[in-house]
Amino acid sequence: MAPPPHAATRPPTGGHRAADVFAEPDLMEQIARLPFGLAALTLFGIVMLRANATYWAGRAVAAGGRHTRLARQLDSPPMRRAEAIIARWGAPAVALCFLTVGIQTAVNATAGLGRMPLRRYLPAVVIGSVLWAVLYATVGLAALEAWLAATAGSPVGIAVVVLLAVAVVVGIVLAKRRRQRDQASA
Repeated sequence: MAPPPHAATRPPTGGHRAADVFAEPDLMEQIARLPFGLAALTLFGIVMLRANATYWAGRAVAAGGRHTRLARQLDSPPMRRAEAIIARWGAPAVALCFLTVGIQTAVNATAGLGRMPLRRYLPAVVIGSVLWAVLYATVGLAALEAWLAATAGSPVGIAVVVLLAVAVVVGIVLAKRRRQRDQASA
């Protein structure tokens, strides 16, 4: 069996270690080469680890803050109401945050800080992680491949990247106009 194409560039390490995989700059390229199911499963594992680490960091900050001068504020009636709202309505926010760009960390940390019960958080984070993994394994990796083709000088790849960029800009402009229109009518 022939070694993978990138094996020749890897310095000898005395065996493959898990840390080597995360140190490689082309991890997403490696995931993109996997069959869809394995790529989606890998991405699911990555996002579950990251989201849960963020949640537990939030829980740790909340617990640690209760042993400081912040304890009175963290145990105040407004904070208790906020925790109740997070406990009741946070699950949809957690699940849907994975369909956005840039707020997953904030939502998962807030769920932890607000001590969202695990019986609500875990199903929500599993649903959100599945959505993210499937979306990223299809559209996300296709965008990566288009970007790699564009950087290789492929006219088709450049066209796809330009079209994606135009679509993103149009989406942002339309969302901004809709918000302005809604604010003006309110």
